Amino acid sequence: MRAMRLATLSAGDKGGHAEQRHGNFRYVSVQTGEQPLTRYQGTFKCRYGYGRAAETVHQGDTGQDFAAVRMKGNICNFVLCDGVGMSYLGDFAARFLGNALLDWLETTQHTTVEGVERLLHDLTLPASEQLEKLQPLESSPLLLREVLMEKRSRGSQAMYVCGRIELTGGGRKSRVWLAWQGDSRIRLWRNGQEQSELFQTHCKTNERWSTLEGPVGGKPHIYEIKGSTGDSLRLQLYTDGLNDLDAIQAYVPDEHIQVLLDATHTGGLEDDAAFIELEW
Repeated sequence: MRAMRLATLSAGDKGGHAEQRHGNFRYVSVQTGEQPLTRYQGTFKCRYGYGRAAETVHQGDTGQDFAAVRMKGNICNFVLCDGVGMSYLGDFAARFLGNALLDWLETTQHTTVEGVERLLHDLTLPASEQLEKLQPLESSPLLLREVLMEKRSRGSQAMYVCGRIELTGGGRKSRVWLAWQGDSRIRLWRNGQEQSELFQTHCKTNERWSTLEGPVGGKPHIYEIKGSTGDSLRLQLYTDGLNDLDAIQAYVPDEHIQVLLDATHTGGLEDDAAFIELEW
């Protein structure tokens, strides 16, 4: 098993970059490697990890998932994206969208459904322009080129979850804002009791973001909750590769999540896996 890591001053490897400075914390996954389950503790508690599917690792390919967390003072912004494998370069869509959503969260004072929906539409042009330059098709074999051109005509796609947690009233109260499309897992516990029914109802595989169309399958889902004095809240986000967590309601220790990321019992992950958990 890979060693657990405690992000105290700084941590980073080929699977991700984490940095702590003056009480601020940043983590961004890297899609070319694995990120062992890592724990950070500051104003917010955070656990994060990343793993590529066994087939992806074997072929030396890029992971389709993307995850990032940024904490500054009493505010935590985060994003989790899952590139759609059957689309054209889904890893690009996950990375591009994830970075754009995180930048938007960091520079937007008041998060709204109108704001995120406008962003998702506005991103289509710059995303399509970048996608066009990424992988010249002329050098590909003819048969493969035809398949890629067909895929490219439908664009690159990714599912996403993004959000912000703000601590108020001297840290005694909190406000949580979430936006998502797709089937990535969103789970919330308040004072030890899971309250995830709403997310499970509105997490659908046919909903996603496209470099061609913006939101696909409907508009972004929005969820807001306020935490009161004395509340203990835990938010957990993860992609398909960690679906073994779906049936577990109890708190899962670090080493057990790492076992799922390593997936030695199945010869490696069957799908890419990104994991973020936040407590406050």
